[in-house]
Amino acid sequence: MAKYTKDPKTIATLSQEQYRVTQENGTEQPGTGEYLHNNEPGIYVDVVSGEPLFLSSDKFDSHCGWPSFTRPLDSDYVNELSDVSHGMTRTEVRSAYGDSHLGHVFPDGPPDRGGLRYCINSASLRFVHRDDMEAEGYGEYIALLDAATE
Repeated sequence: MAKYTKDPKTIATLSQEQYRVTQENGTEQPGTGEYLHNNEPGIYVDVVSGEPLFLSSDKFDSHCGWPSFTRPLDSDYVNELSDVSHGMTRTEVRSAYGDSHLGHVFPDGPPDRGGLRYCINSASLRFVHRDDMEAEGYGEYIALLDAATE
């Protein structure tokens, strides 16, 4: 897990929107995210650190305007923190090593899949297609992805 870090060189290459979301706790406009309608098989990783965050098999259409997932791939890569900004209490989701703001988790996900909705900004993610997972160092997760889609 130590191979995942918050690298200043990577941060310097982020788009303005990626920087605003991941480093300044921003939120992209609903319905605008690059991965909202992505239905390809693969893994979503932190755009800053590369930490493996979510499998495409755990993605669902929540009609909320942001990509939604039922669970993180590995809880070791995700921190959940209390967020009392904007006059409400929510649970913020951040990557563990990159410390990127990812989004929030809510208790209104599919009941048959655990009941959680990880509402995540596309700007905080990079998608790695299943065909590229081995080459990009995420091969250990292919079996999990394949088992979930059988």
